[in-house]
Amino acid sequence: MARVRYGARSDAEAAAARERSARLPDIWSTGVVAVWETDPDVVAAVLPPPLKPTARPLVRANISQVDLPGYPLGAGSVAVAAAHGDREGWYPLVMPMTHERALIGGREVFGEPKKLGEVTVERDGLVVRAALARHGIAFVEVRGAVSGPLPLPEPVEKTDFYFKFLPGVEGSGFDADPVLVHCVRNERVRKLERVTGDVVLRESMYDPVADLPVRRLVEITIGEKTTDQKGTVAERVSARDLLPFVHQRYDDPLQILDGPPDTSVRKGASDGAA
Repeated sequence: MARVRYGARSDAEAAAARERSARLPDIWSTGVVAVWETDPDVVAAVLPPPLKPTARPLVRANISQVDLPGYPLGAGSVAVAAAHGDREGWYPLVMPMTHERALIGGREVFGEPKKLGEVTVERDGLVVRAALARHGIAFVEVRGAVSGPLPLPEPVEKTDFYFKFLPGVEGSGFDADPVLVHCVRNERVRKLERVTGDVVLRESMYDPVADLPVRRLVEITIGEKTTDQKGTVAERVSARDLLPFVHQRYDDPLQILDGPPDTSVRKGASDGAA
């Protein structure tokens, strides 16, 4: 019988796949990172328990082109500063990726809030533009000009927080208790430059980052880096506490019923530094 490709794989095939994945080379990316201060109450509002705000209400937009062999990847995230106990890190609200392969492992293994989207990183001489777009809307755009080199930072360990869960098969709740994941990344940087510019946030029903207005721009950089990552389950969390935040993960058409944007709250969202 000819091989049935949907059939079970042998132990040898599974072992060979694990061995190949364990010997991946360093994968470098070129990315723009913008960090700004927003309103403290907004950061507190988007954090599911047991995450809590940190001392500074920071937002980080990371927009990168990743040099994956054979299929270059655009990858981005918009995250807020958060703490779990005495560990501080970032809680991503949305992570656009340019192809499905990048979604699968992150969402199914770590619980990352990845969605298909468009990711742009452009540099023409000193002029830089980077953007995250979905549904025809560039909901985050970072633009500016390179104003000089920055010292290379030492290798650093960074933590992202994710919630891993499966929506209930009967249409409500979860199939099992959700878990809070600590995803620890070891980051090395080989090039880093300062960018003088601004951050533009545009209203999007599906990616409402305009709710995180730029009150004070902290920094914009462009650089080349490589990271590895390892996830651990930190604790099981209350399904009741997490359910009100599940819409963060999905494009929910019912969000249109939330009403129009409150411009008094979002004033300054499309400006650079406040």
